[in-house]
Amino acid sequence: MDEQRITRNIKKLRTQKKLTLKDLAARTGLTKGYLSKVERSEKAPPYSTLTKIAGALEIEVTTILSQDIQPLEESRFCLSRAKGRKIIRETDQFSGYDYEVLAQSKPGKNMEPFIIHAPWKIRKMYTHEGEEMIHVLDGTLEFVYGEEKLILNPGDNIYFDSCVPHSGKSLGDQKAKLLVVIYFYRRNRS
Repeated sequence: MDEQRITRNIKKLRTQKKLTLKDLAARTGLTKGYLSKVERSEKAPPYSTLTKIAGALEIEVTTILSQDIQPLEESRFCLSRAKGRKIIRETDQFSGYDYEVLAQSKPGKNMEPFIIHAPWKIRKMYTHEGEEMIHVLDGTLEFVYGEEKLILNPGDNIYFDSCVPHSGKSLGDQKAKLLVVIYFYRRNRS
């Protein structure tokens, strides 16, 4: 994934929502100067910053990661065909995970679904607002949640509060393939 595209997408989505940098700063708790720097940068901000920006824009992180930003229009459903599904390859910001984006074109959704291919090494622990569910499709996953380590096999799933540090890695010869659904609490903004 071209990290500069991510930073351009942030600006494009902000302007589509008719928000100024000052508006976005008020919604994210980040400074106007920092957000301006993000939009002009050639390097994507950390995932935690992307989730703050996405929440403030009332969109999903996958929208920011999209190759092609379409106008934000309301739709009652989103059909995601396997053939056209985009895969976002790992970068420094996304620590070893390859993502298959699901329901990418549905704006305003409260859940963000992915298919994730877990790395063989944990490089980073994640925390964010909301709840998350992981269902193992293939392979074996060692899941770390706070101080606990759990082994999940095909058909196993775990649902958890995502404010607790969490991560996972593949065990064995095959990368674990996971269906992951993240639910973000939407705050009422005035």
